[in-house]
Amino acid sequence: METERPIPFGLERRAWQETISNWAAKDRHLLVSPPTKDPAQSYTQVPGIQAENVQLPSSGLSAAQRTETLRRMLEYLKPQQDCFLGYQVNQALQYEDDLKSFMNVNINNIGDPFVGGNMTNNTKVIERAVLDYYASLWNAKWPHDPKDPDSYWGYVLSMGCTEGVIYGLWSGRDYLAGRRLLANPVFHDPVGKPAEEGAEAFHPVAFFSEDTHYSVLKTLNMLQIDTFYKLGMRNFRESCPLHEYRSQGTWPAYVPSKGGDAGVGTIDIEALAKLVEFFASRGYPILVNFNFGTTFKGAFDDVEAAGLALMPIFTKYGLDKRKVFFDPEDPTAYDERTGYWFFVDGALGAGYMPFLEMAHAAGKAEFCGPRFDFRLPFVHAIAMSGHKWFGTPWPSGIYMTRTRYQLFPPDAPEYLGSPDTTFAGSRNGFSSLLFWSYLSQNAYDDQVRKVLSAGEVTNYAYEKLLNLQEELSVDLWVTRSPLSFAVLFRKPSDEITFRYSLSCQTYQIQGESRTCAHIFMMEHVTPALIDRLVDDLREADAFFPPDPRKNT
Repeated sequence: METERPIPFGLERRAWQETISNWAAKDRHLLVSPPTKDPAQSYTQVPGIQAENVQLPSSGLSAAQRTETLRRMLEYLKPQQDCFLGYQVNQALQYEDDLKSFMNVNINNIGDPFVGGNMTNNTKVIERAVLDYYASLWNAKWPHDPKDPDSYWGYVLSMGCTEGVIYGLWSGRDYLAGRRLLANPVFHDPVGKPAEEGAEAFHPVAFFSEDTHYSVLKTLNMLQIDTFYKLGMRNFRESCPLHEYRSQGTWPAYVPSKGGDAGVGTIDIEALAKLVEFFASRGYPILVNFNFGTTFKGAFDDVEAAGLALMPIFTKYGLDKRKVFFDPEDPTAYDERTGYWFFVDGALGAGYMPFLEMAHAAGKAEFCGPRFDFRLPFVHAIAMSGHKWFGTPWPSGIYMTRTRYQLFPPDAPEYLGSPDTTFAGSRNGFSSLLFWSYLSQNAYDDQVRKVLSAGEVTNYAYEKLLNLQEELSVDLWVTRSPLSFAVLFRKPSDEITFRYSLSCQTYQIQGESRTCAHIFMMEHVTPALIDRLVDDLREADAFFPPDPRKNT
């Protein structure tokens, strides 16, 4: 085969277009499809990187070209990392010295983390140590014991917390729908399954606040779990228990947050209780997603207060404990389980709130957040992201539940040598190494200091933005939720938004549409970086369109 001429850097556009034409003509015998148009003209442009220089011809690229492309890619990423403020992602990473040797090993933690299996290139021994660490931190019973239904079970996620959301809501759906459990004891009732038990008894209804991460609604749609809104609009349109919606003949799409868009972002427990009771009184099992560190405002649902408010409702309608007849071949076989499922999406907050609680207990912090973990008997499962609070170079996370809530796997593939009890098939074994490396280097005291430092930087950022607001005599909509490491303010120019990777969200507040940005004070964020942002926001064209200075 004729060797294709490598594409040089700085190739002129005309030459690149000719290369595309030649590519199609020369490589037709390779049974590949040519481009229909210049891809460099089709995709979003990245500053400092020419699309034609990263395209991959059939001949590959030379070592010099690869080195130059990667250098330019790093030159683009480094300033973005240095100014990174807009997302719950820690950029202070220190893994290269510990883990670079593992990059040339294919590591697969396929199957259950507590069963080695036949895929021996795994890091499950490391994964179990990481899981034990978080079981202790979240006050679960550990170590895992498959014979002890009160001990924890969990695994390290290959995706971010979205995978934990999927697995947590999937488990909740099947648990409430009466699917067979893995470890619960089986009892026998001589009378058997009650004849009067209606279909609604195994029809879960989901509840979540308006500040919930987008992955929750996506997951509910994927799993075909009815939300209270869908079921209410379908079967009970005129009967919403929230008066302001009933008078309009409709239902809210989400459980309201306190204060709505202008509020702190925590779930309105009074509204939640009214909505839950409406469906519990009609025999529906209840699935609640709680947020512990919301996506935009960084707010914390009070899981304990919500559970205490809902438990009397569950007791009243027999959902605190119920018999579930799960075996169609044996109508007398049943187990006992709850008629509700509480899942805590702790993507951010589950990673740092335990350390803030430690600081509070030691007299180093004035406040701490609400309890969310397995000290609460009504919590079924918790998920957390790894790339957020402590930081990993790619999305990762933890899912944890109690052994008694594990569902029986749909299949037991013999070739794995390990039960298929996780969401994924193949699982990334490198993330467990990242968790272990970080946790082994950072004692509890170190992490307490990091939490307190993040709180101090958040206070600093909040005060600096308030001062800027006063200096400019413009309402910059500066707000902060209690205990959050996020500060919200008016969205600045596109240039500043890009420079600092700002996340933006539009709210309707007092009849006004407000597009806000937020900054998150993760470990890498310093007062100097906040000063740099504020200096940029002080420029005459920082807020447009419209320029708020013209309205003063």
